[in-house]
Order: sequence, then structure tokens, then C-alpha cells
Amino acid sequence: MDTELETFKTDVLLPELAASKGYALDRRASSRNSVVMRHPDGDKIIIARYEGTTHWVYFSVRDDRDNGTVIDFLQNRGIGSLGLVRKTLRDWLGTSRPASQLPLFVKELQPVSRDRAGVIAAWEMAEPCIALPYLTARGLGPDVLALPLFAGCVRMDRRNNALFPHYDKEGLCGFEVKNKGFTGFASGGIKGLWFSQTKTTDGRLILVESAIDAMSFHALQGDMFTRYMSTGGELNPQQPTLLRGAMEKLHPSAVVVLAFDDDEGGEKITKEVEAVTPAGRKLIRMKPEGGKDWNDILKHKLGLG
Repeated sequence: MDTELETFKTDVLLPELAASKGYALDRRASSRNSVVMRHPDGDKIIIARYEGTTHWVYFSVRDDRDNGTVIDFLQNRGIGSLGLVRKTLRDWLGTSRPASQLPLFVKELQPVSRDRAGVIAAWEMAEPCIALPYLTARGLGPDVLALPLFAGCVRMDRRNNALFPHYDKEGLCGFEVKNKGFTGFASGGIKGLWFSQTKTTDGRLILVESAIDAMSFHALQGDMFTRYMSTGGELNPQQPTLLRGAMEKLHPSAVVVLAFDDDEGGEKITKEVEAVTPAGRKLIRMKPEGGKDWNDILKHKLGLG
């Protein structure tokens, strides 16, 4: 093992070094286990730390081959030989650098697994989705997708699949992948909860089985004081705790609407959510009468097949 190189990979704060090369923090896209930074030339990188090691690592969204440690970061940006990289990083660690303007959480990222880091990188490679034939055919056109309520809640990958992000207590943990005749989940990811944008004035939380049902419900009977959350189907072991936490954060007078599918699976999830609902929280069971789910109702209303 090359002790000096190991020291560089651990002790050089990659977000600070990236900032010195012109990259700026995208705070909205960053979390406590990953940092997203953008360069004026259009490049976007994700920085993280792996579990089981103290190395800083990065991924470029623009180029799949541009990834690795601080060593790779400099070499892929024209520093050249390993000898020059060593000299640059010796100087970086040995001189007084300008005071960092990056927030504290950037310096103290929580380690992530390689799987989660891959999920984050894949998500950041996707583009914001404001129109997609697959969703338009289901009654969810630009008029719905462009609503501020759903900003950042759906993206589109290079194969024109719709991606719906899931989050747990640590941040982005996976995403659903949907297209005509196809439903999947991010490789290496796990289900958390998908949710819309939230406001402190929200008086309702609508719980459904898919993001498409959430958007469909809103198109049918939504208002300015409603937030949405999806389980992505049947519950896994971590989701009951996440759901309880989401309900605890609501205003005391807010109502939780259990708008799961009108079938055996929907009833099962309803009972599971009822079992973890905080005491005193008002629950309402609302079924999509006339169809199995809310998207069925929306498509019927719009005359879509």
C-alpha cells in the first residue's frame, strides 16, 4: 500500500478541492450522504464516502469513465502524471487554503454503501421530466408534471423510462422505473417512500401505492393544501417506521387519507398503516370507486384506453 496516496484519498476534502476547480455546490440536490456539484462548463459530479473506508470518491454525470478518488479527479482534469498529482496534493495539504464556504455537512458526509452511491449517480444522470409519452397516455401530461407540487419528483432516463425517487432517513435510497408494460426498481436500491413537495400548511396527507396514483388523485381532486406519499406497492420492513415518522411531522389537525388500491393488496396495506398510525391522528379510508386505482379513474374520465 502506498501510504502517501492513501493519505491523499482520505485527508483531502474532495468537495473543497472541486470547489477550487470551479465546481459549485448544488445544495438542493445534495444530502447528508452525497454532495452534488456543478461546473460552469456543464459537468456535474456526485461526491460520497464509502462504508468501510474513509476515502472520498466521485462520479461524473457527463462521463461514465470519469470517476474514482481524488487522484482520478485530478488526473481526469489534466494534471497529468501521478508525480504531478502527488506534488499538487502535497501543496494542497501543506499550505493554508482559503477558508471553505461549503456548509459543515459537506465535510462530514455519512458513509454510504457502493450500491447506494450507484443509485445516487444513476439518479443524477437522469433528466427532469415535464413530458413523457408513457405518462401522457396515462393522463399525466405537462400540466400535471410541471406543477411545483411535483418538482423533482419524477425524472426520465436515457431510455425514456419514468423514474420516481424513494427516500429513507439517510436520503435517496432507490427509484421506481416505469414504462409501458414495464415496472422495475433501481439496481442496488431499496424502497423508501416517494413524496411530493410539502408545506407546513398542508392539511391532508394522501397515501397511495404509486406516484402515478398520487398525481392522478391530484388531477382528479387535489388542492393547494395536500401532500402525497407513495409506498411503491406492498410494504417492506423499513416502510412502516418511515410512514409513522411522516405522520408525526404533520400539523396536529391534518388528516391522513388511506387511498390505496381497491383490492386485497390495498386492504392489507391499509391495515398495516392503521397499526402504526400515531395516537390521535385522524384517518380516512378513501377507495377509488369505479376502478382498481386512481389512475384507472383518471383515464376513464379523460377517455383514455
